[in-house]
Amino acid sequence: MRKDQEYKCNHSIEYVVGCEKSLREIIREDEMMPLLKGAVRAGAAAVKIVDSEGGILWEYVDTLNKGVFSEKLPLHLEGEIAGHIVIKGEKETNLKGLSELLLYTVKIVMNNNLKRMLTAEIHTTVVNQSYEELLETNRRLKISEKKYRELAGSLEKKVQERTEELKMANVKLIQQEKMASIGQLAAGVAHEINNPMGFISSNIGTFRSYAESLVEFINAQSEIIESFNPTDAIEGLKEKRERLKLDYILEDIKELIKESLEGADRVKKIVSGLKGFSHIDEGDKAIIDINEEIERTLHVLTHEIPEDAEIIRDFHSLPGFTCNPAVLCQVFLNIILNSIQARKKGLKFVIRTGCEDEIIRITFSDNGPGIPKEIRNRIFEPFFTTKEIGKGTGMGLTVVYEVIDAYSGSIDVESQPGKGTTFNIVLPLGKNAKIR
Repeated sequence: MRKDQEYKCNHSIEYVVGCEKSLREIIREDEMMPLLKGAVRAGAAAVKIVDSEGGILWEYVDTLNKGVFSEKLPLHLEGEIAGHIVIKGEKETNLKGLSELLLYTVKIVMNNNLKRMLTAEIHTTVVNQSYEELLETNRRLKISEKKYRELAGSLEKKVQERTEELKMANVKLIQQEKMASIGQLAAGVAHEINNPMGFISSNIGTFRSYAESLVEFINAQSEIIESFNPTDAIEGLKEKRERLKLDYILEDIKELIKESLEGADRVKKIVSGLKGFSHIDEGDKAIIDINEEIERTLHVLTHEIPEDAEIIRDFHSLPGFTCNPAVLCQVFLNIILNSIQARKKGLKFVIRTGCEDEIIRITFSDNGPGIPKEIRNRIFEPFFTTKEIGKGTGMGLTVVYEVIDAYSGSIDVESQPGKGTTFNIVLPLGKNAKIR
């Protein structure tokens, strides 16, 4: 075996194996087609592998997805471009990462196949060589094997590093979505607190004016009584009472105090509701009542719910569910907020809960505009959104899916354009969740 029959691997892997070989000789169709189909399921509109002349070797196309952006990456063989990976999709931002991941995977397939081919060539050569040549070949084979082992270890390390990077990116995206929701809630809660505090301050100001009038009247009453003129005193008191509108003040004081107390109670409930929703005083795992958590989420969204909205609660008794309460509340908030934002007037929102055979079932139904069939299978994709730029991150339902999946549950959506949407959540009891 010649020295140039060895192969090396760097950032863009190059291979040299004996005589020239084409991509079709190195890669089989049954190895390539699952990769192309997987790329399409991940969001690509079309994926194909072409040779150096542009001829299509393998191709897979999603007929329902019309890609407008494309990415073309070269495949190197023996230091030269032997072909290209061509991938199309609807979003340019998704294509680069998807195309690089596909290129990385194809290179691994090529590497493994080339190792097998190289081994076969060595075996054929060894059969025809003399004893001395066989010893030399054996020595070189050990060197090649060492390189293979080093390469395998390097590839495994790179895969582990890439996996950790993806995990960290996913955690960061979920955290960003949670922070966006907290910011939105904080703004709404500030507005809700300002309203009762406004009339509390106004009422107390008016009460101060009333108190001054009462003091003035009482002082005048004392002066008159001290004059020892009963007739004049009675008439003076009546005139003073009418001028200061004391009868109205005495009656209105009761209402002012009542409203002020109600306002203070509203502030207390709002702050308590937000504190309970955030579960700031609890750890990452607790036993919760899902009905109570949904009710709490509705309470902190009071400022978002339209005045004419009809919220129907069909709650049934549920067993305690062990989870991270703040994370599960994020699921409820994202789904409810989507329905509220989808229909500003005439919203009818129905929430049902129940438990049977150790399975908790939760459904959220609205009478909104619905989700078109052509995008229904994409709503859980990261960054996918139909909202205007700046109105949404495209991560709300992604977080919902990730959290439910982490608790060994499932979520599906039913929708009819113009009639509404229903989200069905299934949470099994007694399962070990991935979220800690």
